[in-house]
Amino acid sequence: MKSDIRDRKDIILLVDTFYKKVEQNNKIGPIFTDVAKVDWLHHLPKMYDFWESILFGKAIYKGNPMLTHFDLQKKVNLHQAEFEEWKGLFYNTVDDLFKGTNAETIKQKAQSIADLMHFKLNNPKPKINIV
Repeated sequence: MKSDIRDRKDIILLVDTFYKKVEQNNKIGPIFTDVAKVDWLHHLPKMYDFWESILFGKAIYKGNPMLTHFDLQKKVNLHQAEFEEWKGLFYNTVDDLFKGTNAETIKQKAQSIADLMHFKLNNPKPKINIV
């Protein structure tokens, strides 16, 4: 029987399982491995902190994921399809491993974050020149 996401140990299981699926995914895997050239040993602990902060309200994540994704957008266009693929893999991973209130909450948070990120990447704030 599946349990809910309870602690950092569960976050680590979720993140590790999810990113293994990402690496193997034909649509978004190459973005991570070939374009962004993600250093997984460095990236995964950041993601543990990120999701633990998001789900449990702990202020342990240090970083700005928008800046990272703006830089990535300069190398490859991140369209709705890529975000939908990411969300689908994330939701399926959560559902494969967990069941409960926190599992549902983390999926909702992931959707909000991905949708906002997609919007910001594809609707950059115009620069205003003051004369």
